[in-house]
Amino acid sequence: MDLTGRSAIVTGGAGGLGAATVRHLVGLGVKTVVFDLHDGGTKEVADSIGPDALAVSGDINDDDVVQSAISAAQSLGTFSIVVNVAGGGIAARTLNRDGTPHDKDSFVRVLQLNAVGTFNVTRLSAAAIAHNTPTEDGERGVIVNTASIAGLEGQVGQLAYAAAKAAILGMSLPLARDLAPSGIRVNAIAPGTMGTPIMLSAPEALKEKLTSSIQFPKRMGRPEEFALLVESIVRNPYLNGENIRLDGALRFPPK
Repeated sequence: MDLTGRSAIVTGGAGGLGAATVRHLVGLGVKTVVFDLHDGGTKEVADSIGPDALAVSGDINDDDVVQSAISAAQSLGTFSIVVNVAGGGIAARTLNRDGTPHDKDSFVRVLQLNAVGTFNVTRLSAAAIAHNTPTEDGERGVIVNTASIAGLEGQVGQLAYAAAKAAILGMSLPLARDLAPSGIRVNAIAPGTMGTPIMLSAPEALKEKLTSSIQFPKRMGRPEEFALLVESIVRNPYLNGENIRLDGALRFPPK
């Protein structure tokens, strides 16, 4: 995709991966909406970048807020790119050590935040992007979703998060097929252990454990490397319907 005059939305744009993606896209000339639940952090990221970034705060499952983010992106340029990074999880086993079952409401909340939120921003954004003038190949836009390798090989205590991220991975191909007539590509990134501010603040012993199964490079991934993969997906018009691991050949142990 030629990035000239394009604009984007990055959900979770105030977080580690999201903020790195916002900065990278703006550096490529793509004016970007920082869309995040947390008002203070959202505005801080946008203000640190300048006029090429706009802050929109709110819930990705709130249709009115999502439409506000879309309108903001359209005010910046030809709205063509969505990067869904917003998400999160909990630690809970199906049966806790005391024999009590996993709380159902918390399971639903994790699915709502990750899978339903990703779907909601995707569906509303696609409706707007479908009106763009197509390129010579018929392309109008691209959506990049964020899953996790937990969606492929979730560990103990990751049931809700793994299920939610597996749902995002499962959406990639049917979304690509659904949106093909509109010239919109859809791919997902499944990061491994990434060096976000939260992860880097963990105790050294925990960080060593988290990186012990990474093959090479023997370290956490950098948020900027996530942003580089987003750029590659956006630029490559033949990349569609794919789930791409970004993990240094990490394979999670069962515990």
